[in-house]
Amino acid sequence: MSEGTGGTRQRIQAVALELFTEQGYEKTSLREIAERLNVTKAALYYHFKSKDEIVTSFVDDRLRRMDELIAWAAEQPATLETRRALIGRYADAMFAGELPKVMRFFEQNQTVLKSLAAGQQMRERMMRLAGELCRGDESPAAQLRAALTLFAVHTSWFAVRAPGISDDERKKIALEVADELLAKIGG
Repeated sequence: MSEGTGGTRQRIQAVALELFTEQGYEKTSLREIAERLNVTKAALYYHFKSKDEIVTSFVDDRLRRMDELIAWAAEQPATLETRRALIGRYADAMFAGELPKVMRFFEQNQTVLKSLAAGQQMRERMMRLAGELCRGDESPAAQLRAALTLFAVHTSWFAVRAPGISDDERKKIALEVADELLAKIGG
């Protein structure tokens, strides 16, 4: 491995994410990740001691983005415009870079994630984000609509099965459905 530590770490994350999504988290070993990278297990252990550490490493970026969104939303008025801006920013963040691959990983490994600290942190952030989406209307219906708004963005990765659909088209559909739900919160 002649590239820098950051590049090696990113390669490990990318290959692990690919294998976790293809085979499942439980069926993928650190040995397989090392073999796919053509490195020794010792070289892999230098960067990550376990599969959990690898998952945590690519979840951390997502958690950071969610924390930024929650902080931004908390400073805004509880209006439909704020809700629309928040879900738009959330969709932009979740459709950026490698995050669509992370979304697919989450979708295909939900049972495992429930037991990992990273999965529990994701759930807590999702609930806080949903809370910001319905702030000002704490009715049970608003709470459900807020959660479903977030799931509209998430499920677009596996529920929309149109062949050849682009990420932009997928995001547009998700935001249209989300907007229908948001329009009924607080009003």
